[in-house]
Order: sequence, then C-alpha cells, then structure tokens
Amino acid sequence: MATTIRKIRSTDPAGVPPQEAADVGALYAAHAAPIHGFVLRATGDREAAEEIVQDTFVRAWRAMDRFDAERGDLRAWLFAIARNLVVDHHRRRGARPSTPVPDERLERHPDPVSDIDRAVEVWQVDEALRQLTPAHREVLVEIHLRGASVAETAQRLGVPPGTVKSRVYYGLRALRLALEETGAVR
Repeated sequence: MATTIRKIRSTDPAGVPPQEAADVGALYAAHAAPIHGFVLRATGDREAAEEIVQDTFVRAWRAMDRFDAERGDLRAWLFAIARNLVVDHHRRRGARPSTPVPDERLERHPDPVSDIDRAVEVWQVDEALRQLTPAHREVLVEIHLRGASVAETAQRLGVPPGTVKSRVYYGLRALRLALEETGAVR
C-alpha cells in the first residue's frame, strides 16, 4: 500500500485513478477511527478533532516518501503526525484568548502529553501481561481489569477460590518483575 500511496503523492488529488483512490480510502478506513479517538480525547472538541484527523492524512499523503517502514509502524507514524497537530492546536489556542472551559470538561480531557504517557504505560503493562503464564494472566484480567470478585472468578474459571487467590498473588509478583525489567517500575 505504501508504494501505491507514493505513486498517488506524485499526482494531483483530483486526477487520482479509482484504484489508487481506493487504496488511500483503505488507509483512512484502517487508521482514522483510533486516531480520531485519540485526538478527540486530547482536544475535547469534536470539530477540531475532525479537522486534525483530516490534516493528519493530508500531511501523511504529502510526506509518504519520507515514511520508512523499517524505522516504524505506519500507524505509529500517523499517530505521531496527529500528536504534533494536537500540540500545534493547543499552542494556537494558548496564543489567543478563548472562552473558559467548564471544570468538569477539563477533568475528563487531560492534556495530550499525559494521554501519550498513559498510552505508553498501557503498552508496557500489556507487554508485561503477555509474559505471564495464561493462568496468571487470566485471573489478573478477571479481577483487576474486569472487576470480578474472587468467587466470581473461581466460578467462571472452574477452580477453587484459594487457587484464584494464589494465582493473583504469584501473577502480581511476576507482573512486577516483568515491569521492573522494562524499567516501567523501580
């Protein structure tokens, strides 16, 4: 798809052949929704989020010749472009007087840098969970992520409650070790 997009980049958008336009559409279809969600959380403004997502794909389309698949994933590259546009958006808003934002809206939408920090933390925990045995991972997900009780987890997994407690204890120890190895926890 990247080579097709490189070909498209060198043509006028109005003169894009239908097959190549479909490839750009496929790129947008595959990546626009998660990018929109990220941008919407970062800005708290649906209209600005839609504009930033559109600008993200326009910039990506114009800079596709600079994308190097060996250096990173296409989605990560698109998120980096979107993040830069979000930062620019916040800088522009800070330079102009704006209407005050209600406190409850500020609490729901933390600044974009903390969103990225949160995404990195989620990725690190996900990677650490993948290193656990399936039995340990299963009980940790049930209890800590889904909020199930020990009894509910025991019933759902078909094991005694004492086994669930033991797996939680040893699973958390193994998770902490895995996170320490990555430097996420000291």
